[in-house]
Amino acid sequence: MRRLTVAAFLSLDGVMQAPGGPEEDTSGGFAHGGWIVPHFDAVTGEVMGRLFEGPIALLLGRKTYDIFAAHWPRVQDDPFADSLNVMTKYVATRSPGPLAWSNSRAIGPDGADAVRRLKAEDGPDLLTQGSSDLIQSLLAADLVDRFTLLTFPVLLGAGKRLFHEGTKDIGLKLTGSRNSTTGVVISTYERAGPVRTGSFALDPA
Repeated sequence: MRRLTVAAFLSLDGVMQAPGGPEEDTSGGFAHGGWIVPHFDAVTGEVMGRLFEGPIALLLGRKTYDIFAAHWPRVQDDPFADSLNVMTKYVATRSPGPLAWSNSRAIGPDGADAVRRLKAEDGPDLLTQGSSDLIQSLLAADLVDRFTLLTFPVLLGAGKRLFHEGTKDIGLKLTGSRNSTTGVVISTYERAGPVRTGSFALDPA
């Protein structure tokens, strides 16, 4: 059975929209595209490289897929690009348009049901990158096994956020943490059963 990791660049207030460039996603009037670029350092690059090591398949929404497909096949002499270009890409999409990037496969518009079937199959683990709309359906369907979150030292105020109303309540445990030279906090969380509660209230006198 495959595991699913959600990897996301986040601002301190939880925004994940358009991290890599001004034109990535301007929906809703978002004006801060490219907000991770000033903080991206060798540590952050190393972490991202390790995420893509080993046998994995990439799981993307159509908007993120189109951004990646326009960029990574053009990158030369880069092991990270080489890895992306050869791995399987599963794309949740309603569009009948072709998926021209090598080894790309459409899984239809209902991402949660398709991913549930993929997880039940044998094959490499699944990794999301970007794809905020797809992630919402995966969270609501309780399909995520691991989070790798790179939290950048910036407040954006508005934009698409990773966690919305409808996210399934689950307990998590921190399994890895690292800081970059520019203040990025890199954290990995695994599932840890149901949410536990307690109380600091004093016993009645």
